[in-house]
Amino acid sequence: MKAVFSARRARALTGALFALVLAALTVWTVWGAGAPRAAAATGVSTIADSLRRDPVYVDPEAAGQLSPAQERALERRIEDADKPLFIAVLPAGYPTAGLFSDLRTATGVTGLYAIRLGDRFDARADSSVLPRTAVRNLVGSVDGEGDAATQLTDFTDRALTRMGGSAPASWGSPGGGGISSSGLIVAGAVLAAGGAGAYTLVRRGRRRRAEEQRAALDRLRVVVDEDITAFGEELDRLDFHPAEAGADDAMRADYERALDAYERAKAAMAAAGRPQDVRAVTEALEDGRFCLASLAARREGRPLPERRPPCFFDPRHGPSAADATWTPPGGATREVPVCAADATRLADGRDPVIREVDSDYGRRPYWEAGPAYGPWAGGYFGGGILPGLLVGTMLGSMMATPSYAAGYGAGYGDFGGGYDGGDVSGADFDPGDFGGGFGDGGGGDFGGGGGGDFGGGF
Repeated sequence: MKAVFSARRARALTGALFALVLAALTVWTVWGAGAPRAAAATGVSTIADSLRRDPVYVDPEAAGQLSPAQERALERRIEDADKPLFIAVLPAGYPTAGLFSDLRTATGVTGLYAIRLGDRFDARADSSVLPRTAVRNLVGSVDGEGDAATQLTDFTDRALTRMGGSAPASWGSPGGGGISSSGLIVAGAVLAAGGAGAYTLVRRGRRRRAEEQRAALDRLRVVVDEDITAFGEELDRLDFHPAEAGADDAMRADYERALDAYERAKAAMAAAGRPQDVRAVTEALEDGRFCLASLAARREGRPLPERRPPCFFDPRHGPSAADATWTPPGGATREVPVCAADATRLADGRDPVIREVDSDYGRRPYWEAGPAYGPWAGGYFGGGILPGLLVGTMLGSMMATPSYAAGYGAGYGDFGGGYDGGDVSGADFDPGDFGGGFGDGGGGDFGGGGGGDFGGGF
């Protein structure tokens, strides 16, 4: 474990140093060549340098799209949310070939990158911050909003509730005006102190993520404790005694397994140190509830229940009895496993009884309460069915990445490993996350989706 951590730290430090060296070399090249300041105003390196200091960059030639007041309001939204969202507002004629990947490389920070180019808009993100499907859906949701301030504000508000990671530690650092000798001195000092500075950034980012994990686990603890208590009450209501008349070895075995599941759940929750540890708790509770259902069937002389997933609307309802068609508000129709009571409600045209949990926006259904509930849901719905049930929901979008789908809650948002949102990674990122046409991967319509990095219509 120590070796893995050391490897990740080494990779993070290497990426950070690369980004610092690249920035310093860019300053030296422009100064040495005597390039006029106006020529650098639209350079990718200039945009990247600005985005490392604050989340929104407005090109001088696109200043009419977003006023200084609107720009600052957008920056405050992002900074207050502490998320790695980067926005660039560029003129319509800006060169588009390789723009997203070049900007991501030059900025060197893991995050979500959105570009308003003239009256067109698109975005890309590291998959550890926001899955590609979620990016495409978010871009599509603001497609056609002509006013830049409205479109960017709407996109920002929606993205901030869904993306993972934390803001880079470099935001808020003082920015310079033109390129001067003092700037070169500073660049040299940055290179000289690169190792210590990179280590500080990485350590600060890890501390923020540890704080996020603790907060997520505290929120999950409330929900899981409710689940454990509800299961204990089910055991009491069953009122089974191994020596009671009619009890046989099969019944006693079901009861023992249920008791063992109860104890496992309590022990796992007591030992949980990260949000992903909660999955073991809900796995135990799901197993225990099936054992209770089997025991009840044996006592009542009914056929043994089929091993099915829990009720989708609230796993505390126990194993599902059937699949029912359900359409979430604003979503697509799908079949979900439901308990007998909720199946009856749906058949009668009534709403099911849905498990709501606390979120940053009040009480919400668990599938709309954020990625912290992924491990909780993953323990209940193992075997690969949950992402299909949650298509189009916030939690479903978070679970759409291959790394998350493989383990259902291997992390909280982007805690599963690699570079997290806001980490300095330099050029160490998956180019597939930032490739495709301007509109092919983000969901907008930037010129017909033809070949090339921004589509064939430019």
